[in-house]
Amino acid sequence: MFSPRCFAASALACLAVTMTFTGSASASEPWPLIREELFGNKPLKESAAPFVLYAPAQAADASVVPIDIRFPAPIAGKVKVLTLVIDRNPAPVAATFTFEDAYRQLNVGERTLSTRVRIDNFSKVRAILETTDGELFMISKFVAGAGGCSAAASKDPDEAIATMGKVQVKSGASALHGETWRDGTVMIRHPNFTGMQMDAKTKNFTPARYVDKVEVRLGDKLLFAMTGGISISENPNFRFTYGTTAIADRLSVTAKDTENATFSGGEGDSGT
Repeated sequence: MFSPRCFAASALACLAVTMTFTGSASASEPWPLIREELFGNKPLKESAAPFVLYAPAQAADASVVPIDIRFPAPIAGKVKVLTLVIDRNPAPVAATFTFEDAYRQLNVGERTLSTRVRIDNFSKVRAILETTDGELFMISKFVAGAGGCSAAASKDPDEAIATMGKVQVKSGASALHGETWRDGTVMIRHPNFTGMQMDAKTKNFTPARYVDKVEVRLGDKLLFAMTGGISISENPNFRFTYGTTAIADRLSVTAKDTENATFSGGEGDSGT
């Protein structure tokens, strides 16, 4: 069951930016308008950002660009919302992650979050962190890459739709990091069609259809929720670290796409 509280605000923000900036990637400086749409006149600190964003300077494949976020121990317990923005993508808000108390409550040192995104035009990629005390911090990296949103899917559209929906969830422990530290991975088989990809057979554009909501739980507690757009790569993949004292609790995920298809899975099963 999806939590309206987790998704309502971020979904509206994502929708607003998509509507405002679709087709405006050629604007000389899209960020000021994106910033105003998302954050209004709230102070946004960049030079003193207490976390780290890793992104390649040159994309090897603009349709699958790795993004890594690292939250050092001093900030890990205050992480509330992380927004990923790709300035010159047709829908600049790639994803919004909302972290819950279950994610923050056990400080196990540095926390990490990784995913893969599409870059449609040479652009700055931004990570904006809102902390539990209301502060906003931003880091930006310029990534050289183009065509990621229109790049052909790895499968024929009909085949991709027929085989989508498998969910894999894994977690791992490490003696190096201590008994309460965990590494989690969520993988969702889904073409994440952008609406900009041409079907090689029909020469028509494949309609947009993508995973727009994800909830990750540990046992019955919500760790984090994501609202996503077309900028998340095909077969969405999220890797993250977290802490737990409930050793028997399993990771599980529920996801929904823009056609209201729902997919779920947990550790030890293959999903549906």
